[in-house]
Amino acid sequence: MSRPTRRQVLHGSAAALAGAALAAPVAFADTAAARPADNHGQAAGDGPSGGHEMPEPFDEMYEGRHIEGWPAGEEGAQSGGHHSSGAHAGHHAGQASQAGPHDGMDFVVRIDNDDLHVMRNADGTWISLVNHYETFATPRALARAAVRELQGADLVPVVTG
Repeated sequence: MSRPTRRQVLHGSAAALAGAALAAPVAFADTAAARPADNHGQAAGDGPSGGHEMPEPFDEMYEGRHIEGWPAGEEGAQSGGHHSSGAHAGHHAGQASQAGPHDGMDFVVRIDNDDLHVMRNADGTWISLVNHYETFATPRALARAAVRELQGADLVPVVTG
């Protein structure tokens, strides 16, 4: 009985590896691991993301930092503890032709009154410039993680344009 040559073993291994690589996405697509977890990236007190609806506004102290968030269209005029009489209320009053600081954003998140640029992913999770490679189910969980990541440092504003 002859033993296989090194070349035959390598070809067989390459073929098996290619077959596994092609079959893995199909096998993985319908598993629980492929779907976003309801509590992924959440801290205690955050509810499940519940799909793609807009998250609830929040305003709280977290690890000594003031974090707040609200849907961008509200511009702080509604409830949720936002500064409805100052900082960002009425940004667009009389400025219909100028772009505001939150144009193009779905949700505004602030840490100590500085904007944290956040983005919503196609799967409904959220990322920020501070935690760009980690997803979170809610902007509140994202803001809390950013506070932990900043470790007391100030948030530097993003300058565009």
